[in-house]
Amino acid sequence: MVHQQQLRFSTSGRGTFNIGPQVDEVISQSGIQQGMCQVFIHHTSASLILCENADPDVRTDLETFMKRLVPDGDSMFIHQDEGPDDMPAHVRTVLTQNALSFPINNGRDTLGVWQGIYLWEHRTNPHKRKITVTVMGE
Repeated sequence: MVHQQQLRFSTSGRGTFNIGPQVDEVISQSGIQQGMCQVFIHHTSASLILCENADPDVRTDLETFMKRLVPDGDSMFIHQDEGPDDMPAHVRTVLTQNALSFPINNGRDTLGVWQGIYLWEHRTNPHKRKITVTVMGE
């Protein structure tokens, strides 16, 4: 059996947003007890991460690292159609992930106790983001 649902999120600009509760709701609605869940983001300037969910300093430190690794407005970038954060957002996305997969057991995700599912917005301005959640199994 396969259950698929699209979710939409509004971000407030660069940062991480916990989408785990919404993904868990899709899993619950699917009725699937054993299987896999895939979460896919339909954008090239935002990504998905499976990350520490207890201490928000971890996500702050990841953002600090990315700012150093891929700074906005770097003169090496030609592509700046939507501003100085445009190409850095694309690089950040390529360095992270556009999809996550994890097992489903007893109708629930099997994430570790300290793991959370996050949408990572790489643009500085607010955006609307579309995510597809596919639950497969029996």
